[in-house]
Amino acid sequence: MAAAVSTKSSSAGNGGGRQSGGKVGERYADDKLKHDIRISNMTAAKKLADAIRTSLGPRGMDKMMVSEKNDVTITNDGATILSKMKATHPAAKMLVELSKSQDIVAGDGTTSVAVLCGALLNKCIALLARGVHPTIISDSLALACDEACRLTETFGIPVNINDREQLINAATTSLGSKVVAQYSDVLAPIAVDCVRKIFDESRPDLVDLRDVRCVRKQGGTIDDTELTEGIVFDQKTAKGAGAGIHTVEDAKIALIQFCISPPKTDMENNVIVSDYTQMDRILKEERNYVIGLIKKIKATGCNVLLIQKSILRDAVTELGMHYLQKAKIMVIKDVERDEIEFIAKTLKLQPVAHPEQLTPEKLGKAKLAKEVVCGKSKVVKVTGIENMGKTVSVIVRGSNQLVLDEADRSLHDALCVIRCLAHKQFLITGGGSAEIELSVRLGQWARTLSGMESVCVKAFAEALEVIPYTLAENAGLNPIEIVTELRNKHAMLDNVHEGINVKKGTVSDMRKENVLQPLLVTTSALSLATECARMILKIDDICPVR
Repeated sequence: MAAAVSTKSSSAGNGGGRQSGGKVGERYADDKLKHDIRISNMTAAKKLADAIRTSLGPRGMDKMMVSEKNDVTITNDGATILSKMKATHPAAKMLVELSKSQDIVAGDGTTSVAVLCGALLNKCIALLARGVHPTIISDSLALACDEACRLTETFGIPVNINDREQLINAATTSLGSKVVAQYSDVLAPIAVDCVRKIFDESRPDLVDLRDVRCVRKQGGTIDDTELTEGIVFDQKTAKGAGAGIHTVEDAKIALIQFCISPPKTDMENNVIVSDYTQMDRILKEERNYVIGLIKKIKATGCNVLLIQKSILRDAVTELGMHYLQKAKIMVIKDVERDEIEFIAKTLKLQPVAHPEQLTPEKLGKAKLAKEVVCGKSKVVKVTGIENMGKTVSVIVRGSNQLVLDEADRSLHDALCVIRCLAHKQFLITGGGSAEIELSVRLGQWARTLSGMESVCVKAFAEALEVIPYTLAENAGLNPIEIVTELRNKHAMLDNVHEGINVKKGTVSDMRKENVLQPLLVTTSALSLATECARMILKIDDICPVR
C-alpha cells in the first residue's frame, strides 16, 4: 500500500510525465492529449510556412490572391500573402502576426522569417519525438538564437550612409525577389535618394517613412516613376465655369480647414421663402459672405489655396470658385485630413481653421505651382519650396492597377531596407551565405556543450539550412548538392561570403556579386522566428472561452 502511494506522488510530481536517464527533466514523455495539441499547433504553422516557401528568393514564384469581391492581388511578398490569407487556426494566425512584426521592424525578410519559423517547428517535432522536454527545447533555442545574433555581427560589413553605391546594392538585392525585379535599376536609386533626403544624422534611429509620400498614377510603365523635388498633390485644380488657373509662379500657399460656402444650421431646418425679394436678399447675403471670405484670403497675398475635405457641406461652391478665379487664386480642394501634417511639414505653413486667423506669416512659399498631365489624369506639382522640410514625394507609375500596387509595395520594402541601414550601419552578404555560415559555426559550438542543450543547438543549426536549401530549390538547382558544397566551403577559413548565385547556378562570392542585405533584417528574422517557435512549443492546451 505504501509503495502504491509512493508511486502516485512521484507521478503527480512529474506533472503526469516520466523522466529517465541523463539529467533530471531531460527525457520527457507527454500525456497523449497535450502531445496531440502541441503537434497540431506546430503542424498548422508549419503548413502555412510551407505554402509561402516557394515565394522565397529571386527565382521564387508569385501568388495570386482573389478576394470574395474578386479583387486580385499578385505578389510574392510574405507579409502581403499571409495577411490576405484567411488563417483560422490560432497557431497559423501567430505566423501571420510574425510576418507583420518582421515587416514593421525591418520591412524585408517577411517570407524568410516564416520559412525559418516553420523549419524550427519541424525540428521541435523531431526533438519532442525523442523525448526532450519542451522547456529544455525552448531554453536551448533562445540560447542558440542569442549566439547566432552575436556571430552575425562578427561578419557584418560596415557601411557609410553617404556611400550611395553600397546603399543601391542593398536596395537592389531587396527588389531582386519582387515581381518588379527588372525595374530595380529605377526603383533602387529612388529609394536610396528618398531616405537620404529625410535622414537626420543627429537621430539615425528615427527615419520616419511617413515623410515619403507615394502618389500612384496609372498609365506609362514603372520606368516613368520619378522622384519630385517638392510636393505632389493627387488632386487636379478645381475649376468653375471658366478655364481655371493651372500655373502660378512665386506661389504663396495657404492651407485652410474652413469652407468657402454659406454656413448651414446645426440642425435640419426648412426656411420657407414666400416672395422674390426675400429670395434675392438670401442670395445677396450668401454672395456677400463668400466675397468677404475671399477678400480676407486675398489680403494675405495668397495665390494658391488648399482646402481640407469637408463632410458637412461643400468645401467651395460654384459661386466661391467664380470669385476665386476672378481673384487669380489657384484652388486645390478635397485635401484629406491625414495629409495635413505632411503638407504643413513640407511647405512650412500652418493650417488655419478660421478666416480671422489667416495671416501672411502662416503661408508657405514656392517658386512654382503647376498642374501637369500624369497618365490618364492630372497632378499638381509644387517645386522650389522655400525652407522645405525633410520630406520627399514620389510619383509611382504602372500600366495597370496590379503592377502599380506591387511597385508601391516593392518600393516600400526597398525604403525599409535603407532605413535599416540608417539605423544599424552594417551589411551582410545574401544568397544564403549568412545562414550557412551560422549553421556551420553553431554546429561547432554545439559540440562544446553537454546534454540535451547540445542536441537542441545542433537542431537549430540544421534548421538554418532551410534558407539556402529553398533558394536552390526555387532556382531549379539540386538543393542537396548545392547545400553540401556550401557547407564544405564554409567549413574552410575565409569563405564567409560564399553563397548561391541563382543567375549562374553555382556557388560564388556574394560580396563580389554585390548581393548584400542589412544586418538588421537577418538578426530580426532570427529573433522573431525563434520567439514565435518557442511560444507555439510551450502551448500544451487550448481552452475555449466565452
